[in-house]
Amino acid sequence: MANRQPIQNQLLEYTKEHEDDDLEFSTTNSGNPIINENASQTIGPKGFMMMQDYRFFDKLQHFNRERIAERVVHAKGAGAFGYFRVTHNITNYTAAKVFSSIGYTTKVAARFSQVTMEMGSQDTVRDLRGFALKFYTDDGIWDLRNPVTHVRDWDMFFDFFSKRPETIHQLIWFYGDRGIPDGYRHMNGYGSNTYSFVNAAGELFYCKFHYKTNQGIRNLDSQKAREIGGNDPDYALWDMYNAIASGNYPSWSFYIQIMTVEQAKASPFNPFDVTKVWPHASYPLLPVGQLVFDKNPTNYFAEVEQLSFNPAHLIPGIEASPDKVLQSRLFSYSDASLYRLGTNYQQLPVNSPKRFKNFNRDGKMTFDSQGGAPNYHPNSFGGPEVDPRAVALSPRLRYAGDIGYYDTGFDDNFTQARALYQRVFDDGARERCVQNIVYDLRNASGFIQQRQIGVFSQVDETLARRVQEELGKYQPLHAII
Repeated sequence: MANRQPIQNQLLEYTKEHEDDDLEFSTTNSGNPIINENASQTIGPKGFMMMQDYRFFDKLQHFNRERIAERVVHAKGAGAFGYFRVTHNITNYTAAKVFSSIGYTTKVAARFSQVTMEMGSQDTVRDLRGFALKFYTDDGIWDLRNPVTHVRDWDMFFDFFSKRPETIHQLIWFYGDRGIPDGYRHMNGYGSNTYSFVNAAGELFYCKFHYKTNQGIRNLDSQKAREIGGNDPDYALWDMYNAIASGNYPSWSFYIQIMTVEQAKASPFNPFDVTKVWPHASYPLLPVGQLVFDKNPTNYFAEVEQLSFNPAHLIPGIEASPDKVLQSRLFSYSDASLYRLGTNYQQLPVNSPKRFKNFNRDGKMTFDSQGGAPNYHPNSFGGPEVDPRAVALSPRLRYAGDIGYYDTGFDDNFTQARALYQRVFDDGARERCVQNIVYDLRNASGFIQQRQIGVFSQVDETLARRVQEELGKYQPLHAII
């Protein structure tokens, strides 16, 4: 029997208290009506977002200010420092200096983390995980993000997932064997977003980034994870630190997937949709280099907590794409760092590029106001000018479409989830996935359980039937809707 504490009934009680209320329309904080809660304003369904979409950016800005000091997501993490070395030539796809020649080496910093949990959480909970990389390149900082409550409310969790079917592929993966990796060293890193490469001839390619662990994939089952979490909540942090300290340097092989502009136009799925993966059969992994971590942080706060990442930090030869989540991150991550760390967070040693020249001055806690250099452009006193190489590698793009709010969350969401469950998982993995789902879903209200089972049925009828059978072993929770 799934026993619920009063705190778990908060949403149910709220609904009871307000069941006779008139329908309320959503607004911004200033009272302006919201036009669409599920889509941003873009040029066509696959085009770039509009900066005039104030309601969307108002949401992002408010979200970034809901917490103080602690990161809004990825709150608890482990840091490491090392280098990236090129092993394969990809200059036909990009002119970025970081990939310019075999053997070229770039210093990097990384932060490994869970996504949704707070600072004091256990490292072995079932959660999304990922790592972010900071490349200290000759062209400036390149930040690469890959890959989300104190008490988890399973009504909230499954209410959202069951109403937004584009999440189903991630949900199946989340409850699969890789949902709890055995520390950070034994997991792969997948760049969720789609980026653009520009080569020396100005040709544009779309790309995805992959980091494959050289330590081998190793996971924890749910029972083992709970045992470890109860004894050592910082298990993954200590594992990473001890490996580096003992000279057992963790490393990852770096790969890319490439898609031409023509392939993107003809793709049966939206290649800029973060909920979709690019099939390896059509877009094979191409080896690029090796990522090695050989140095631990000397001060956790200074070098890990103040370590900041921003996907808008792109170097010549690498550009953004119409990926809507990436477009949002281009604004949101910088805004979050400005709030969390201050105006001059990029002057902190761990975030600082090899060199910088611009016209930004002063602000709270500045380290370097660039002396007496002029703070305006153009000027006659030796101020910096634009880099012609960067100009040459900045592609000219043409997009046309009707500006509107396009909710693409109900495109084909089940083909890839079905392939994951039916073809990638074996019989044992499928049954473990069912048991992991039921362990959490049993705590949700009955009407939400049934809606979620309906989503599972569109992935695989056997999956839905097995979840229904296992839930039948528990007393159904009351429903008020």
